[in-house]
Amino acid sequence: MKFVLDASAALAVLNEEPGADYVRARLEDSVIGAVNVVEVGSRLADVGIASDDARRAFALLHLPVIEFGVDLVETAVALRPMTRQLGLSLADRACLALAIHRGAVALTSDRAWTKLDVGCEIELIR
Repeated sequence: MKFVLDASAALAVLNEEPGADYVRARLEDSVIGAVNVVEVGSRLADVGIASDDARRAFALLHLPVIEFGVDLVETAVALRPMTRQLGLSLADRACLALAIHRGAVALTSDRAWTKLDVGCEIELIR
């Protein structure tokens, strides 16, 4: 897979936000990490979407979900010092770790990521 979606990229599609078409064009070549799926579900729950409805909506993306294994844990922890000042969350670092391990491009709407040099390419969806 060529792309790893941050929760913001998946949510752009699910909520028909700006950048949705950019992400949609790359879905076939994308994966998402399990931690980011939790974030997507949490954000949908925050706006009152029932978990069953959120699960069905997410399934429409047809994204392979990658487990957050020890190798990704170690990379996400190692990213903390260089991302802390930019306010990146655990889910953000989990996405970046997956992109690094896959040699993939991380897709996000978070402009702060463009200030990083962490070993993977980062593309803004909007």
